[in-house]
Amino acid sequence: MSQNHLRFLARTVLVRNNDIEPAYRVLDRILRSEKFFNDVRRKERYEKPFQQRRRVSYERCKRIYNSEMQRKIEFVMRKNRTDPFPR
Repeated sequence: MSQNHLRFLARTVLVRNNDIEPAYRVLDRILRSEKFFNDVRRKERYEKPFQQRRRVSYERCKRIYNSEMQRKIEFVMRKNRTDPFPR
């Protein structure tokens, strides 16, 4: 299967017994996880170039901060560490 076909399958929501509420919740969860609503909301109005640069810079800093924090948390949560304070 091609990559585009797999992306389409990941977004396919099945409706069972003509009950659309659970299917709608699943679709909503998929769209939120892909940040679809944020993109739509952001593109409703024109974003000036300085605002775009500021937003992109903020998102980059946030991504770096989150990855570093995750790395530090994983380091602290490791099981096989030597005791830093031997008795």
